[in-house]
Amino acid sequence: MSPTEPLVVEALRGGQVESLHAVDAMVASADGSIAAVYGDGERGVFPRSAIKALQALPLVESGAADRFGFTSAHLALACSSHNGEPMHTQGAAEMLAAAGLSPICLECGAQLPYHPSDHEALLKAGKPVTAIHNNCSGKHSGFLAFAVQQDLEPAGYVKFGHPVQKEIAGVLEQVTGAVHGEDNYGIDGCSIPTYEIPLASLAKAYAKFAIGEDAGKERSAAMLRLRDACMAHPEMVAGTGRFDTAIMQALPGRVFTKTGAEGVFVLTIPELGLGAALKCRDGAGRAAEVACAFLVESLLEESESQLSQDEINALKRLANPVLKNWNKIEVGSLRMRPAR
Repeated sequence: MSPTEPLVVEALRGGQVESLHAVDAMVASADGSIAAVYGDGERGVFPRSAIKALQALPLVESGAADRFGFTSAHLALACSSHNGEPMHTQGAAEMLAAAGLSPICLECGAQLPYHPSDHEALLKAGKPVTAIHNNCSGKHSGFLAFAVQQDLEPAGYVKFGHPVQKEIAGVLEQVTGAVHGEDNYGIDGCSIPTYEIPLASLAKAYAKFAIGEDAGKERSAAMLRLRDACMAHPEMVAGTGRFDTAIMQALPGRVFTKTGAEGVFVLTIPELGLGAALKCRDGAGRAAEVACAFLVESLLEESESQLSQDEINALKRLANPVLKNWNKIEVGSLRMRPAR
C-alpha cells in the first residue's frame, strides 16, 4: 500500500499553532477491504484497552454471562475503562459476587478514581482505594467469571500462560488474524498480556464487530451482544466527562468507540459496516480523541448518512475541544489541521 499523509491534530494557543500530533489511521470493512488509510496503516501497535470488547468475547461465548445473570450494563462494564465511580465499582462487585468471588480476587492493582470527588468521598467514608476502583476492574471481573465457568484456578489469571489468558489470546488471533504469542507481547497497565499487532488488523477486527460478522454464529451473536451493550450503556464504558461516553450518548446506537492507552482508539459505525483503528504517534490521548471524532463525522458525512443538528453540534464540539487552565480560563483549543 502506498504511503499517505497521516491525520494531523493541531493544538492552538493565542491563535497560533503551539504543537502538532500526527495520527496513523485505518478504516476497513468486515470483508477485509480497506476504505481509507492515513499515514502508516500497517504499523504495529499495542491496542491496550482498545481491545477490551474483543477480550470479553469468551465471557459471552462460554455461557458465563448467562449463567451469572449479567445484564447488558455488566457486559458494557466488562468492555470498559471506567472512572471508578460508584456505578462502576458496584457493577464490578455484583459481577464478582454472582460468580461466587469477591474484590480481593482482582489482580489489576489499586487505582485512584478518575474524579477527585470520588476519591474524597472514599476518604470521608474511611474506605481505602482498592483494585475495584481500577479502571479495568470490570474487564477483570469478566475474566474471573470466565475462569469460574471453565473450572479454572482464578489465582494468577493475569499471567501470560494462564489458561484464561491463553483463551483470550486465541480468540484475539482468530478475530484479528494476527499472531498473539510470546514474541510480540508486553505487559499492560492492569498486568495482563498485551500484544503488538498491525493497525490494519485491529481495524478489520472492529469492522467485524460493527456488524457481528465472523466465522461462527455464536461469535457473531456475541459480538452484537457486546456492541449493543456498550452502545446502550455508554456511561459504563467510561463515565462522567469521558470521550467514549460522550460520543456514544451523542449518537445513540450509531457508533461504538473505545479508547486505549498511548493514543490508541477503535471505532465502529454499524450502519456503514465499517471499523477503524488509529494511533497517535506521540501517544497523546487528546489528539486521538479529536481524530476519532473527525473520522466518525467524516465517514458519516461521506456516506450521506443523515445527521441531526444535535449530532452535528456534538461531533463538532468533540472534534474541536476547548482547552482551559486551572482557573477555568479558555486558553486554546484542538482541531484537525485544515486542508491545504
